[in-house]
Amino acid sequence: MNLTVADVRLTPVLVADPPLLNTQGVHQPYTPRLVVEVETADGVTGVGETYGDTTYLELARPFAERLRGRSVSDLNGLFTLADEVAVDAARVSARVDGGGLRGVRTADKLRLSVVSAFEVACLDALGKTLGLPVHALLGGKVRDAVDYSAYLFYRWADHPDGVPAEKDDWGAALDPAGIVTQARLLTERYGFTSYKLKGGVFPPEQEVVAVRALAAAFPGRPLRLDPNGAWSVETSVAVARELGDVLEYLEDPALGTPAMAEVAERTGVPLATNMCVTTFQEVPEAFTTGAVQVVLSDHHYWGGLRNTLQLAALCRTFGVAISMHSNTHLGISLTAMTHVAATVPGLRHACDTHYPWQTEDVLTARVPIEGGRVRVPDAPGLGVTLDPERLARLHRRWLDDDGTLRDRDDAAAMRATDPAWTTPTVPRW
Repeated sequence: MNLTVADVRLTPVLVADPPLLNTQGVHQPYTPRLVVEVETADGVTGVGETYGDTTYLELARPFAERLRGRSVSDLNGLFTLADEVAVDAARVSARVDGGGLRGVRTADKLRLSVVSAFEVACLDALGKTLGLPVHALLGGKVRDAVDYSAYLFYRWADHPDGVPAEKDDWGAALDPAGIVTQARLLTERYGFTSYKLKGGVFPPEQEVVAVRALAAAFPGRPLRLDPNGAWSVETSVAVARELGDVLEYLEDPALGTPAMAEVAERTGVPLATNMCVTTFQEVPEAFTTGAVQVVLSDHHYWGGLRNTLQLAALCRTFGVAISMHSNTHLGISLTAMTHVAATVPGLRHACDTHYPWQTEDVLTARVPIEGGRVRVPDAPGLGVTLDPERLARLHRRWLDDDGTLRDRDDAAAMRATDPAWTTPTVPRW
């Protein structure tokens, strides 16, 4: 058994994305992702996935070169390796990430997002070699299936005229009736039993009506609202009081830990975040001030599956709940999320996933979501198989792109419809 890394392959792809709206703009017709393959000297290949924007790819390339010759079992060494790779801090300026809407972006977060893909690929290869599923390598599953929530978006029926894009059958959702119809379709197709609305698109009073409509259509079902920090403290408090009887939690209503702490102090509605707590350094302030009651982890920018377990332990220590945030991911990342979620004790809230919105994948088969749940694979490694033809097709799209779509920019996509659009200043309301 030879666990030495003999080869590493990086494949950037562009994946079809529908015109989903958020406070920063609209999703581009294609979104970048990066697929990582790590092959051992015995010919065993593990796969991972992360963001595919240019800055991630530029860091992943030298990282991949340094990984060759090391063991796939040397997972702690991945972080040391990442520290050795230079990052142009000027290019990774501290700003709100318009694509991921995940708070301030820094060079350290960039490194962790890249490490996460390599860690998952190494765990996949290690599991295949040992004949063990990834969840066993993480300590063993405590549940056989993981609950996911329907991710509702205000959206257009199609991307703007003249913009090359793939078609889907979801239709527009620009008012409460449209959101309820979308929720019903997601329920029919995937069996979801909880619902999250991406807010910050329309004035808060309109989004309150939409949540009320969901509560009427799905009585007793858990509901969430996420305006991505688009509201002031006063607006956040007002909405929390208005919807306190139906919300499971309110996600990042205001931007930053101090603002969230003030909202939490003035309302009894639990607050969740994937913006003000995205690194271990941000945990003490958020937890000691009571700013958040639910942390939405994302193994990509926390640095992988094992760091996610460390975060979960911290949350248990402070009595803070944990669930999982979603980005526009493929089946590799959804499966990795499912493995780590299966090992987290006390996972009380369904995880987020964009996956129903992605009509394309790089796997031989789509990850099934049934009854709002994903079964935890017990096959060795992640339990998924990469499809070389599908991967090559999506990579060809990336190669053919002139560079316009290789960095996600929701504001730029919005300007295809509104040339005067600029990234809104927060708070918007």
